[in-house]
Amino acid sequence: MPVFAWEGRTRSGDVKKGTIEADSEAMALARLKADQIAPTKVKLQGKGLLAKLPGSGGVKEKDLVIFTRQFATMIDAGLPLVQCLDILSNQTENKKFGKILGDVKTSVEGGATFSDSLKKHPKAFDDLYCNLIAAGEVGGILDTILGRLGTYIEKAAKLKQQVKGAMTYPIAVLGIAIIVVVVILTKVIPVFQNMFKEFKGGALPAPTQFVINLSESFKRLWYVWIISAATIGFGLPAALKTEKGRETFDSFILKVPIIGTVLRKVVVARFTRTMGTLLSSGVPILDALEIVAKTAGNVVVKKAIMYAREKISEGKDLAGPLAETKVFPPMVVQMIGVGEQTGAMDTMLQKIADFYEDEVDVAVEALTSLLEPIMMVFLGGIVGGLIIAMYLPIFELAGNIKAE
Repeated sequence: MPVFAWEGRTRSGDVKKGTIEADSEAMALARLKADQIAPTKVKLQGKGLLAKLPGSGGVKEKDLVIFTRQFATMIDAGLPLVQCLDILSNQTENKKFGKILGDVKTSVEGGATFSDSLKKHPKAFDDLYCNLIAAGEVGGILDTILGRLGTYIEKAAKLKQQVKGAMTYPIAVLGIAIIVVVVILTKVIPVFQNMFKEFKGGALPAPTQFVINLSESFKRLWYVWIISAATIGFGLPAALKTEKGRETFDSFILKVPIIGTVLRKVVVARFTRTMGTLLSSGVPILDALEIVAKTAGNVVVKKAIMYAREKISEGKDLAGPLAETKVFPPMVVQMIGVGEQTGAMDTMLQKIADFYEDEVDVAVEALTSLLEPIMMVFLGGIVGGLIIAMYLPIFELAGNIKAE
């Protein structure tokens, strides 16, 4: 969504500046007027080169956790909402986040609710955050909700970091393998090829000839290899942006041995933690399921949750539809069913989340331990296979000399 930089006057005559997200300049003007600000200048904010770089002015999870924790402490201490926002907007190290908090403060001063003010910045505060804040405002337990939010974001960030950490090693080894193979094909294989031509020993073994053909193809048709790699590199992300492509990939990744099991545990932990946090904060179950579906991170899981939501709106329970989707493990479904019957589903969901987060810890550690030898064998097999293929003619030549 486009971001507009604005400058204007409040009803008291104070000059304010900030940024606002809106579909158009007209929408930005309308929203400023709704916040009782008379805009004197509204301009589309240029993205620039630095805006494209990772971490250049974005709102990180760490920033959000610190803000939420500090905000909860201030509210609990009895400080007014606007004063809390003013203090936090000025002291945050992330300047972009500081501007966002300044806009939220201005909006609240103009008469908007805190949750509605947060919704104007969806890139910083998602649906989950805004809905929990709204529940806290209605129930008069904003400090409690902020504490829960801080805990939730910390646990979600830890879960995400674990998955990223597990994938870093194999991706690094794969990158090294590609570089090594390219160097061997372009620098080492041609040396052996020239040596075999000097021997004039007749036909080469099939593995050797295959590697030489591959090397020549790589040297003569390098542009084809680059175009193919670029096609895959750009085509796969483009395909994943389509609904069908994303669903196919998400379904496949959950079925991959070992990795699929870990990701399924991550999905369960995220679903139960988010759902439990929402329900314990007083968010209605239908709204909670819709929010959880949006934050599922997997299209297959999202459809399963939305199917359960549809069935609940028809008067059914949650456990039955979840069991029908076969996405969630039977133990999880049964525990949710018990939670529904006892009227303590939020507590049960938090217990499931605790259990599966521990399971993810163990599974990621085991996966990392297992991937190391597998990737080393993979890298050694490729490099070793290429070298052995090039030494086969030398072994045959040595055998012929002994026979004579």
